[in-house]
Amino acid sequence: MNFIWEKITEWLKGLLVGGIMSNLTGLFDSINGQVSEIAATVGATPQGWNGGVFSMVKNLSETVVVPIAGVILTFVMCVELIQMVVDRNSMHDFETFTLFKWAFKTFCSVLIVTNTWNIVMGVFEVAQSVVNRASGLIVADTSLNLGTVVTDMEARLMEMEVGPLFGLWFQSMLMGMVSWALTICIFVIVYGRMIEIYLVTSIAPIPMATMMNREWGQMGQNYLRSLFALGFQAVLIVVCVAIYAVLVRTISAEADVVKAIWTCMGYTVLLCFCLFKTSSLSRSVFNAH
Repeated sequence: MNFIWEKITEWLKGLLVGGIMSNLTGLFDSINGQVSEIAATVGATPQGWNGGVFSMVKNLSETVVVPIAGVILTFVMCVELIQMVVDRNSMHDFETFTLFKWAFKTFCSVLIVTNTWNIVMGVFEVAQSVVNRASGLIVADTSLNLGTVVTDMEARLMEMEVGPLFGLWFQSMLMGMVSWALTICIFVIVYGRMIEIYLVTSIAPIPMATMMNREWGQMGQNYLRSLFALGFQAVLIVVCVAIYAVLVRTISAEADVVKAIWTCMGYTVLLCFCLFKTSSLSRSVFNAH
């Protein structure tokens, strides 16, 4: 009876170990692929990331949004002129220099609106330069391979009992689902930021039309802060990936196979959490609402 029980146990262990190895093989391949592309994706300017979308957004902004910005600019500067006249005692205390100052502010406002795309692209060119320099200095190998972390995995699994093996088989299936969820999260964060950039830049002339006005200027100033926050969010993302790369390299071959595998998964969850936080952190640094 003992002989039969040993054979059944050995067969179950082989079946469970085969299932576990099948579930864990390539577990982090999709995550490694997404993480390896992060630096290149976030380091691209809107024009460089997707030229077709960029051309469409630029054409939409120039043909639809700029005329609206022109109307807003006209309204804002006319209101400012009226307030200027009223403040000067209905022109009884009016000075020629005041009119010249208003004309100069109007000229600067028109210049800003007509060159909005140059200003916006300049912000992202600066951010791209910083990201590329940071990527070359701090981002190393970010690949996560269980075969390296847990050496002789199959042999070590065969040493375990049937009960723990069954639990690990169930956990390995759960890890597969979590892995795909994390891959989708990384994709949404990185590519969602680029879509947000296109959305924000498409209406750029409207807030920029208010830049030179004392009362309405907060709109344009906050818009510029939002642009810098979006641009330099890429720097925070690169730093997160660099920290992840360092943590991955410090994972040692744990005596407990389950602990080693969940440590790898935990670092990946931590990476996703930090990537989600980069947007709010960048906005907080630049005081953008």
